[in-house]
Amino acid sequence: MLVSLGLTERSDALYRLVLRRPDLAVSEVAAELAGSEDDVRADLEELTRLSLLAPSWRTDGRLRAVNPKAALDSLLAHQQAEIAQRHRALAESQAAASALLSQYAELHPAQPAHEAERFLGVEAVRAKLSEMSARTRRESISFHPGGPVPAAQFTASEPITEDLIARGVKIRTVYQDAIRNDSGSLEHARWLTERGGEVRTAPSLPMRMVIADREFALMPIDPADSAQGAVLLREPGAVAAFCALFESVWEAATPFGEPPRRSLEDPGSQPRELLRLLAQGYTDEAAARRLGISLRSERRLISELMEKLDAQSRFQLGQRAVEEGLL
Repeated sequence: MLVSLGLTERSDALYRLVLRRPDLAVSEVAAELAGSEDDVRADLEELTRLSLLAPSWRTDGRLRAVNPKAALDSLLAHQQAEIAQRHRALAESQAAASALLSQYAELHPAQPAHEAERFLGVEAVRAKLSEMSARTRRESISFHPGGPVPAAQFTASEPITEDLIARGVKIRTVYQDAIRNDSGSLEHARWLTERGGEVRTAPSLPMRMVIADREFALMPIDPADSAQGAVLLREPGAVAAFCALFESVWEAATPFGEPPRRSLEDPGSQPRELLRLLAQGYTDEAAARRLGISLRSERRLISELMEKLDAQSRFQLGQRAVEEGLL
């Protein structure tokens, strides 16, 4: 149970043993778990650091567990702090990535043709994606922002995906949480995971992006309107930056098959992302597009937030969010 909160399986088993049989000695625990005393002492130090065990064992040798409720509260607080830190780092990465993409788009005419290419229009981008897929040998990672995807688009992409998987290419994809409300999108996600692909979802994504073998990065010329076309980057530094952005988002995203994060206390949840967008000055329409949901759903979320935070206006909602440490 506590493995999901940061414990190893061994330290989790040790803590459960101490709960059942308090005042054990280190040697007794080592014998019970069929391990060495050095390993047990290392796990005890970790449990003490996480406030699950009283530190007095270092002096009297007897193991005493801290009240489980207090211990779990401490673990959850520690995990929330780590998640908040990851999201702060992610926001900084997104801002840096957007600036880098804008810079490449502006400077492209002066760059040699082998460093960046532009593909104007949807058909040109699709043709380039097919070419990239045929050349991919090891890994394909991608962001797919927006809400539910038309079934025809999935139907067209599945043969390409099957070919990648058959060639042993590792596929990792991040969609938005909004696809969880669409049966067709869910069916495609199941189809992909059943064949070995990995799918996660996040409340919002910075842009549409496909990276092949960490060598080629294809992304829209204008992140706000991917229909205009795309730019293909090959320069190692730029590609590495976007790979780092992907890994940051992937780390904070929710694996497909697990329930999406809905709690206001979770920095990676859709309600918290909506608060962040509103605080940045997004209109309702723009915030709904970033979240991949309808305007009606976005306004319902705002009403729920106002009720939870006892706010009577949008301005007061912002004040309450700051007071509660949500922004």
